[in-house]
Amino acid sequence: MPDFLPFTRPTIDEATIAGVAEVLRSGWITSGPQVKSFEAALSRHCGGRPVRCFNSGTATLEVALRLAGVGPGDDVITTPLSWVATANVALEVGARPVFVDVEPRTRNIDLDAAAAAITGKTRAIIPVDLAGLPVDRDRLYDIARRHKLRVVEDAAQSFGAHWRGKPLGSFGDFVSFSFHANKNITSAEGGALVLPDEGLAPRCEQLRLQGVIRTGEDGMDVEVPGGKFNLTDVAARIGLGQLPHLERFTERRRALARRYFERWHRNLGCELPVADFEQSNWHMFQVVLPERVARAKFIAAMREQGIGIGVHYPAMHLFKLYRDLGWRAGQFPHAERIGGRIATLPLFAAMADSDVDRVCDAARKVLAEK
Repeated sequence: MPDFLPFTRPTIDEATIAGVAEVLRSGWITSGPQVKSFEAALSRHCGGRPVRCFNSGTATLEVALRLAGVGPGDDVITTPLSWVATANVALEVGARPVFVDVEPRTRNIDLDAAAAAITGKTRAIIPVDLAGLPVDRDRLYDIARRHKLRVVEDAAQSFGAHWRGKPLGSFGDFVSFSFHANKNITSAEGGALVLPDEGLAPRCEQLRLQGVIRTGEDGMDVEVPGGKFNLTDVAARIGLGQLPHLERFTERRRALARRYFERWHRNLGCELPVADFEQSNWHMFQVVLPERVARAKFIAAMREQGIGIGVHYPAMHLFKLYRDLGWRAGQFPHAERIGGRIATLPLFAAMADSDVDRVCDAARKVLAEK
């Protein structure tokens, strides 16, 4: 049998590995010059907007809400079809996550439903670009402007994606990126927050590291309780090595996605993603399995064929934490159906065309048997 094919794998070149070794030898391995360089490079990618790096995309979301003034008594509208951090950060700042359903075709937040859910308590909206497919930014910001809402873009999955020719992060309100190991470019763990205003940078830095303000040679004060969210220089050096490959990685992912569309057997009854080859960064290629197929059995059967399948994501309002807050099954039928049947197929820059063919052939065999 061929080697096991995971659903994702980072591509890290030897120059980056050597660069990490240099950082380790330097003796400065926590936040330092590499983080500054990574932030500057990310700012250039985002059209010169201020960018600050963090140790996770989750931390960037939480800090963005705090910078936006969201707190106890406020509502934050978001999608139930995302990694649970998207809603958890609202709880962390004392706000209430308000879920709305997703569009069945894009699998992204239904903006009409989001607009209908706005009340006097609504302070912010967190849209998610599932699998790297951008939410309609024009419609999103029109709603936000009309209702005076802050937007925290959960672009954890969409670094390198575009909206109407503009890179995500180069416009808008707060934009949160993730560089987790399974993302299109990685810093092993890490994230970045694009700020709408340079004036927010000092408070952002305070919230990133225990609220500390340093002055002179020995002055220190603390005004607000911050977190321990700083990125290390080791992680930043990985990110610096990855960033120059972003365009190449994205184009390769798009080519692999095109091949999935060409080779996938349409008679298997699966729902394919939107075929967007201009704006999506193709962070994931996901199919929704037919009702007749038990996803757990599909995953196990594909593993027997040497192929890894991911699940991104169960509908989070069905987790106990959110059921205890009053959410229940049946409220968001599209998210529940998709979340219960979605399967992430292998897709990463180092894959060969033949790997896509192998996945498609294995899926045809497994699904035909079911």
